[in-house]
Amino acid sequence: MSLSVAVAGASGYAGGELLRLLAQHPELEVRTVTAHANAGQPLVSVHPNLRSLASLTFQETTAEVLAGHDVVFLALPHGHSAGIAAQLPESTLVVDAGADHRLLDAHDWQSFYDTEHAGTWPYGMPELILADGGRQRRELRAARRIAVPGCNATAVTLAIAPGIAAGLVDPTGLTSVLAVGSSGAGRAAKTHLLAAELTGSATPYGVGGTHRHLPEIAQNLRAVGAADVRHSFTPVLVPMSRGILATVSAPLVGDATAEEVQSAWFSAYGDERFVHVLPAGSFPRTADVVGSNSVHIGVGLDIAAGRVVAIAALDNLGKGTAGAAIQSANIALGLDEHTGLSVDGVAP
Repeated sequence: MSLSVAVAGASGYAGGELLRLLAQHPELEVRTVTAHANAGQPLVSVHPNLRSLASLTFQETTAEVLAGHDVVFLALPHGHSAGIAAQLPESTLVVDAGADHRLLDAHDWQSFYDTEHAGTWPYGMPELILADGGRQRRELRAARRIAVPGCNATAVTLAIAPGIAAGLVDPTGLTSVLAVGSSGAGRAAKTHLLAAELTGSATPYGVGGTHRHLPEIAQNLRAVGAADVRHSFTPVLVPMSRGILATVSAPLVGDATAEEVQSAWFSAYGDERFVHVLPAGSFPRTADVVGSNSVHIGVGLDIAAGRVVAIAALDNLGKGTAGAAIQSANIALGLDEHTGLSVDGVAP
């Protein structure tokens, strides 16, 4: 018998991707979708691609509407999840794809979000390497509340974590530059996201240590084993609908060879179905991960600069949000972690 599912914020890009993936999930059945401005409208008026869910109509986003389901996915803007979640039964699995419950430190939250900290939930990055050699998935088993990582945080963390875990890189000298698709900015109408503004242009944002994923990345890398993290992080909005290409570099510690560096990444992710380390000399493209729950990583050693360079590609709506949410929910529910999720991208 399928478990009942409600998706709040289902009219947005992240909500739509959750619905697309859930529609093919053999154990989860979407019964309720909610929205704000689109409440009362048919689902397919906003997501005409989701014909298998054409019988659904957006309802108001209230705890009363969401209660009574086995699983509730919250795809809401930051600051909107905590109040709803607090009203849902403890027995309900609640998966927050927003930021409200990601950070451990209340000061970090208040510094970057300027609201009251709502508390911390188990973090939904199953492949995250922990300092004791375990993986974050152990913290998700039987969880009833899960905080889905930020998409940029997923890309940077998975790209460089093996080097920190192996003691090969210095986390106080991290530099990241990310090419980010426009769907990461959400569906709301904004002038700078118009096609006329985006086409033929690349636009940096969140420059100079202001991006809200920075404390999350530092938190993750401390969990891996970094005593201190200093990170220059620059995302760049580029004219593609979805995808992230994160180029992360850090100073090499010691005199490891390129082969030894490559070996550390293969060892870290060799047993992971959704994280794929490419052969030496190969580097990923966002086009190869679109529509999938896969992360492709290429790693190399810049000998002249004395730096390790790791490049990760993922779909910001897939593994960056909706895929991670479903993968983590699968673990919490005792299902095969990979149920309903594909490693295959869509091409061309």
